[in-house]
Amino acid sequence: MNGTTGTTSQRHVVVVGAGPTGLLLAGDLAVAGIAVTVVERRPPGISNLTRAFGVHARTLEQLDARGLADELLTTGRSITRLRLFGSLSVDLSGLPSRYPCVLVTPQYEVERLLLRRAEQNGATFMYGTEVTGLAQDEAGVTLDVRRQDGTAGTLRAAYAVGADGVRSAVREALGVPFPGHAVIKSIVLADVRLAREPERTVALGGRGTAFGFIAPFGDGYWRVGGWDRTRGEIPDTAPVGLDELREIVRRAFGSDFGMHEARWVSRFHSDERQVPHYRVGRVLLAGDAAHTHSPAGGQGMNTGLQDAANLGWKLAAVVNGQAPDGLLDTYHDERHPVGRAVLRSSGTLVRLAMAHTPLWRGLRAVLTLAAGHVRPVTRGAVGRITGIGYAYGAPRGAHPLTGRRVPDVDLVEGRLYALLRAGRFVLITPRGARTEHDERLTVAHWASDRRTTLLVRPDGYAAWASETTAAGSVTAGIATGGMRISWTSAPPTSIPHT
Repeated sequence: MNGTTGTTSQRHVVVVGAGPTGLLLAGDLAVAGIAVTVVERRPPGISNLTRAFGVHARTLEQLDARGLADELLTTGRSITRLRLFGSLSVDLSGLPSRYPCVLVTPQYEVERLLLRRAEQNGATFMYGTEVTGLAQDEAGVTLDVRRQDGTAGTLRAAYAVGADGVRSAVREALGVPFPGHAVIKSIVLADVRLAREPERTVALGGRGTAFGFIAPFGDGYWRVGGWDRTRGEIPDTAPVGLDELREIVRRAFGSDFGMHEARWVSRFHSDERQVPHYRVGRVLLAGDAAHTHSPAGGQGMNTGLQDAANLGWKLAAVVNGQAPDGLLDTYHDERHPVGRAVLRSSGTLVRLAMAHTPLWRGLRAVLTLAAGHVRPVTRGAVGRITGIGYAYGAPRGAHPLTGRRVPDVDLVEGRLYALLRAGRFVLITPRGARTEHDERLTVAHWASDRRTTLLVRPDGYAAWASETTAAGSVTAGIATGGMRISWTSAPPTSIPHT
């Protein structure tokens, strides 16, 4: 069994892991014309036993930029209000997004759509295959792999990405540390039917030593999880049943809501860990291979998907010879701080939910009051949970929009995120402006009378902005990592009115 070698390897990327992160990345690379092979330890088919169940607003926007969001919405239930700690109600309906909600849907529905897209665009899949070793040089990466039948071989590629989860074989082969600690041990998780619906459709909280969360899928089943700090360390492999979860949830919420008919029950533990570097030479780490969080806030899968959205266009540009290798350094520069922030926010949520000391209970009361009544605090908390509040760094003196998420906006040519489906930068200019540009740009015009010229990256963040329509170019800075995007615009003599 051999991988691509010689000159063809310089146009080849290996993605290890066919979870949500790896699938989105593989699809993006395939759309960009990159030869991509996905190595997955599991056999073909998507497991129903998945822990992730919430898709937040920023992730839905990224899926919209791939033409998948509206279809995914049909698979679950859109929730506009969350209940935290029993007393704090978080309203998502006012989010400045096309998707002002959290979508509760099983992870396998996300994987199904991303897998279809990757396959349709030419990605190659090697199932039942694991990585056993890795070496890299100035020209590329060689991965040692072994199939379930015992046969072994190598794969050669220009770059490799480890998106193979918390127990990442790629990370271990690199010898990269994964510092952190276990936050919650022996969480019991199940998809069940309820005889009585909770007062709030999504709840996170607890009483005494018990902690639980509940969320509806919209198909009659509910995702229910619980943990009791007095139970000590129970191995993930220990037997688990619905009666154990009923007892924990009853103590956490005062009722087990008549849970019955579990389609699966599982036990797991939750860590807080992050690698120090997302890039090691020609190998990059993404998703749970790079960071893992507590389940509070449902940010784990979402953070990984947004890692992939950030990395995909950069890796494609480098492999296609459109950008220097240094562009890949900005992946770590931009996403590592976000991963660290998610560790803090999800860790704080779970500690507040499990508060049992006077100090933590007092802190929870203060923060709950502030989040419920102080608008900047509320916006900040909602922005972190949903992902729309994160921005990337910008060079000193850059326009204030640089590095910020650009929401979906109406353009003469249609919606911004529909245009982003081509995987290109989008240059938005005033109506009537005439622009000459290179092939990596899609040029569009504001539907309104706005005069700003805005360059939007393929992942929906602003790379450059100006209040004029004169000639412009982006040649350096964290927004583009030395990738040159050029255009020349002739400003309109007058702004047409509609």
